[in-house]
Amino acid sequence: MTNLRPLVRRALRALFPPADERQGLAALFILLAVIFCNLLGFGIIVPLLPFYAQSFQAEPWQIALLFSAYSFGAFFGEPVWGRLSDRIGRKPLLISTVTGNFLCYFILAFAPNIFIAFAVRFLGGMASGNASVIQGYIADVTPAHLRSGRMALVGVAFNVGFIVGPALGGLLAAPELGPVGFRLPILIASLLCLASAIGVLLFVRESRKRAEDAAPQPSRWEMIGFAAKNPVVSRLIMVTFFAGFAFTGIESTFGLWGKARHDWGPREIGMIFGVTGVAAALCQTFLTGWLSRVHGEARMLAVGMGLAMLCSFLQIFSNGLAMSIILMAIGALGNSVAFPNVSALISRVTDADNQGQVFGLNNAAGAISRVTGPLFANTAFAYAFIDAPFVLAAIIVAPAIVLALGAGAAAQRMERPHRA
Repeated sequence: MTNLRPLVRRALRALFPPADERQGLAALFILLAVIFCNLLGFGIIVPLLPFYAQSFQAEPWQIALLFSAYSFGAFFGEPVWGRLSDRIGRKPLLISTVTGNFLCYFILAFAPNIFIAFAVRFLGGMASGNASVIQGYIADVTPAHLRSGRMALVGVAFNVGFIVGPALGGLLAAPELGPVGFRLPILIASLLCLASAIGVLLFVRESRKRAEDAAPQPSRWEMIGFAAKNPVVSRLIMVTFFAGFAFTGIESTFGLWGKARHDWGPREIGMIFGVTGVAAALCQTFLTGWLSRVHGEARMLAVGMGLAMLCSFLQIFSNGLAMSIILMAIGALGNSVAFPNVSALISRVTDADNQGQVFGLNNAAGAISRVTGPLFANTAFAYAFIDAPFVLAAIIVAPAIVLALGAGAAAQRMERPHRA
């Protein structure tokens, strides 16, 4: 019975949080809805993109370009929106970027050719690069000891949107009708973004209050210099890039690997990714924040990545569907424990007036990793050996674990003078 008491206390605390923990909760749920809609729209579109592009008689290189356009747009958008939100406030940027997403999806539904579709995907990626604004808002309104848990909820919304999106897109699309057959799922993504923009307008209060005599905001190059010199931020940006490079590489080649190694089709691959997404969402809802408070953010970042790295490497020894599902789910748990702590650590060592811009730099590193990771993994799969993406992921993540521990030690040294 005594062993149940801590679980009961945590459940009651989640249902009836103390006053300091209720701060910003209403806005938080709206912002999570924005993330969910971003990823729902992304998830609806991504499985359909090859068929959508083929409906325009696109060449293979054009299909690849259509895939990468979104991440390229996010790479350019993240630092811009984060910086602007530090200067003019989070709410105006959220409304404008989510509205931009609504317009981009709407135009994509009626795109007349592949080149217009590419341009719209790029602009949509820029508009969706508002995660730094949302992370900045959460950091503004959340006490430091709760940030890793609240940042984990962003991952929950991310995962749930990516689980629901592909299923919805596959259900509603009608590829046999040509480009017209893709309009309904794309228009649904557009309307969800419009609903999110209205929700931000009506229910989210501005979290940034800048005084008229506030110091001028540092330039983009000054903030890049700050990030490069800061022993915590520089390490965490490298962690984001290395880990994103490794794990998006695995995601992009997993279907090809499953087909070549086990003769799996879309049903088996969809089942594995569905279980992976559910495991990640449950972990980020119930475990990530608590583990980080108990064991420390940097330690859990390193442990989570180590677990994900180990499961990725062991995947090359998979003997069937059950083993692959277990390894992918445990690896997802590791990622879910790890990545919210990057944002939490950055928020602890960055001035509140510049958090959005630094989050933007970190997210830009993640965006470029989502372009380069799949490129290298697919090349390794095609020209080396079929298990190469898993081996490559393990090699790339190993130094990231050391960087994570180094970032934690540096953060403690930076905070110690403030506590003294």
